[in-house]
Amino acid sequence: MKTMQRLLLLAAGVTLSSAASAQNVADARYCDRLVGLYRAYVNNPEDPKPAFQSPVASHESAIANCKAGNTAAGIPVLEQVLRDNKFTLPTRGDG
Repeated sequence: MKTMQRLLLLAAGVTLSSAASAQNVADARYCDRLVGLYRAYVNNPEDPKPAFQSPVASHESAIANCKAGNTAAGIPVLEQVLRDNKFTLPTRGDG
């Protein structure tokens, strides 16, 4: 009986780990999409046009968080910046 319980716990752990991993991948893709929108339409330091603004520390930190895999810190900041700039956010399931 104890062997069966251990196997069930192991199976549950693997299932939860797989679900968390899939969510991390989906969050990373979503974060990348938000960064792309931000860079294309809000502020891109590599854009030579005169409309370029000085980088905003919180925005650049959110982008760095996304690139480092800390999507929980990056996503809310980028979503707010895009909303503030009148963008409709992409759905997380797209792309």
